[in-house]
Amino acid sequence: MMPFVNLTGQREAYREELEAAERAVLDSGCYIGGPEVKALEAELADYCNSGNSDAGKQGSFAGKDRAEPETRAIACASGTDALTIALMALGLKPGDEVIVPDFTFIAPAESVAYLGGIPRFADIDPETLLIDPESVKALIGPKTRGIIGVDLFGQCAPFTELRRIADEHGLWVIEDAAQAFGATAGTQHACTFGDISITSFYPSKPLGCYGDGGALFTQNNELATKIRQIANHGSRERYLHETLGMNSRLDALQAAVLRVKLRHLEEELKVRRENARKYDEFFAEYNAGIRASGGNDGAKIVPQHIEYGCTSTYAQYTVLADDRNSFIAKLDAAGIPHCIHYPQPLHEQPCFRGLAQGCENKNAIMASQKAVSLPVCAFTDVDFIINKLRSVL
Repeated sequence: MMPFVNLTGQREAYREELEAAERAVLDSGCYIGGPEVKALEAELADYCNSGNSDAGKQGSFAGKDRAEPETRAIACASGTDALTIALMALGLKPGDEVIVPDFTFIAPAESVAYLGGIPRFADIDPETLLIDPESVKALIGPKTRGIIGVDLFGQCAPFTELRRIADEHGLWVIEDAAQAFGATAGTQHACTFGDISITSFYPSKPLGCYGDGGALFTQNNELATKIRQIANHGSRERYLHETLGMNSRLDALQAAVLRVKLRHLEEELKVRRENARKYDEFFAEYNAGIRASGGNDGAKIVPQHIEYGCTSTYAQYTVLADDRNSFIAKLDAAGIPHCIHYPQPLHEQPCFRGLAQGCENKNAIMASQKAVSLPVCAFTDVDFIINKLRSVL
């Protein structure tokens, strides 16, 4: 059975490098933190800053710390931890409201609610599937403290507009780039758009480790210090705990794996983007064929729109299928793996019952009913999948 993400193929490709890196850590006796994690943080920051002419363009909330505007990276135990730590560093208090996209994984809204905040659910753009700035504006009220923009499926959210809104209302911005390390918008890399940005190293991500892992990014010295302190039990000095924090540390073994994979990230992203181009071409031909034949327009299958000037990591290659059940039946018949991200908008999740009275995010509801993701990783034979698609569509 073809895997949705071919992690075995990736490991085979880099086996010698990975085993050497893993052996070095195991032989060192330093398994949490230490030189591997420190080196990874430096390399992640260097990657984000490379060619990044807009580095340092944060909002007014980030303060006046501009002496050294380069992005800093702080590793932690998971992407969800990273979101929680970011909210803590930005001072979220019980009852504060944070605007999040309605169509995404639960982690942004979950982290807000976990700290006693109130997630407010914004609708999405029906083509890019990213948070809609107009919907964000409609949700701002006296309790609003910030906005979380999610780089869904690997494309950067519309941070120029989100930043303009945030600055106008004195709000902070968090960039959830859990799926997007390696994406760009213009000359600027993902993980540099928020007052704090985060990413995830979950194994199936474009840059993934062999367990849970995450990182936070900021260009503000004060926030960087807070983040590192919170992630280490609220401590900057051993056994001196200035604030309440949490235990969120990246293992040295995971850092070593990530350092190997980071060296190959750009070449893998090129393959992912070429795979996506092949899918785009196929579905354009398919939809044109439907129109030319006078067929059922309700059978269209439309890929997520990538904005001009943006590059996606294609963490998933996602399409909107007007008749998703029929499309999935054909994928199953052809033995093509697929996933549904995400089967219901967040405001319909039972854990948020009572928070979404009157929520009518029609685009988020539409996406939850139509979205299907196809394999796209650098070790997937997309030509084989497209031939299979031709045989069943």
